[in-house]
Amino acid sequence: MKKLAVIALGGNALLRGDQVGTIDEQEQNVYDTCSYLLNLIKNDYDIVIGHGNGPQVGNVLLQHEAGSRIFGIPPMPIDFCVAETQGAIGYMIEQQMRNVLVKNNIKKNIITIITQVYVDKNDPAFKNPTKPVGPFYTKEESEKLSSENKWIFRIDPRGRGYRRVVPSPTPVEINNWEIVEKLAREGNIVITVGGGGIPAYYNDNNKLIGIDAVIDKDLASSQLAVQIKADEFYILTDVPKVCLNFNKPDEIKLDSISVDQAQEYMKNGQFTEGSMAPKVRAGINFVIHGGSETTITEAAQLSNSKCGTKIIK
Repeated sequence: MKKLAVIALGGNALLRGDQVGTIDEQEQNVYDTCSYLLNLIKNDYDIVIGHGNGPQVGNVLLQHEAGSRIFGIPPMPIDFCVAETQGAIGYMIEQQMRNVLVKNNIKKNIITIITQVYVDKNDPAFKNPTKPVGPFYTKEESEKLSSENKWIFRIDPRGRGYRRVVPSPTPVEINNWEIVEKLAREGNIVITVGGGGIPAYYNDNNKLIGIDAVIDKDLASSQLAVQIKADEFYILTDVPKVCLNFNKPDEIKLDSISVDQAQEYMKNGQFTEGSMAPKVRAGINFVIHGGSETTITEAAQLSNSKCGTKIIK
């Protein structure tokens, strides 16, 4: 029986830190990332792709704010902007994956599913925003925007500046996961839970509505991997391995860690929220709920079976 893998693409799969975000830049980045996924496809894996949208949804929010201020166009809420970027990014990934497959004479269907993800409206995350969105700002710029718009900013753990943060509730259930599993196990490449999925909940009248938040794409992809009973879970980011004492003289790269070790490192504050912490948390979630292993690494490392940091039982 073929193995099923869920792959969560990080923001750098679409937009690098030194880029402005033109369509040409993003399409080339996506093409390169899809090329790296070929190793899994050639090894007869069925794959489901999730992806981030932090830079993109932040930029769309800015566009809506500017449109409201300059032209009087009503700004849309965050869940709408997540849906907007989910469709746009899914389009890019689907198109560039098709280009990669055609170049390598591989015939597969590719489908993008606009995905809602159910959350708890009482999740404490709504009172403690941690999810970075949009571009980096200087301290002075962030203070000005915070004063003008009541936005909350946090300093980037890698020293790249300040970013706006928004609530990031825990994903409870992925809508239409049964369809995702069916399509994937039939050999189709499925792109879903984009940007962590569109956050939604059922109100007291049992009506499904959106809510202002951005769900972490790694946690949402992990939840999906659990629900569709994936064999392996890959979290692709911009570093080859998870590190202890990151960016310090005594930095230690981790090859393989148990769930117990990973939880201990989390407890000791080794990983930063808005950076590596949600990735490790997502990796733990997959393994403790039945997955064999989670691999956290760079996309370019996927050709090496021993790549990245593996979280195992």
